[in-house]
Amino acid sequence: MKQVIKSTQSVEASPAIFGFWLYLMTDCLVFASLFASFVVLRGQTAGGVGSKEIFSLPFVFLETMVLLVSSLTSGMALLAAQRQKRQHTLMWLTATALLGMLFLGLELYEFSSLVQEGHSWTQSAFLSSYFGLVGTHGIHIAIGLIWLFATMLFIYKRGLTHRLMQRLTMFILFWHFLDIVWVCIFTIVYLIGVI
Repeated sequence: MKQVIKSTQSVEASPAIFGFWLYLMTDCLVFASLFASFVVLRGQTAGGVGSKEIFSLPFVFLETMVLLVSSLTSGMALLAAQRQKRQHTLMWLTATALLGMLFLGLELYEFSSLVQEGHSWTQSAFLSSYFGLVGTHGIHIAIGLIWLFATMLFIYKRGLTHRLMQRLTMFILFWHFLDIVWVCIFTIVYLIGVI
């Protein structure tokens, strides 16, 4: 009987999983377009500042480490959930949320500092493409945090049901996807731009 229930749940979950992977593929296309735009426009400074003048590699490295550690804590949350340890799962998810909020705060600080120094998205095509790419990633982080808080609330109230395990797995895949995108941003936008 248990075998029948498990196979039925897998069949019911297939459209949700397929839809999630379809979403991730379309998000890859969005970010690929933004990366392509940035690469084409990175030299179009309109006589203004370029990446070497405005980016602080140590600050961006700190952002990167915060996000990568949040990826580790989200993975630990999934491992705890697979062992049906609700408290440990919530603890690791809380750590992920705190690190995600710290990352978002650092990104907003970087944006506000650039704007206060007179380097807003309206100054040049380079800055427009930069704010467009990095800002889109930041919006995804904010949406991921909302998703994370909702998942934590459901886990707290309902426990680690099959459906919540599926939602948690999809969230963690999404969070890892954002980490991969950020590593590409770190490399293409900041590292190559400063060196």
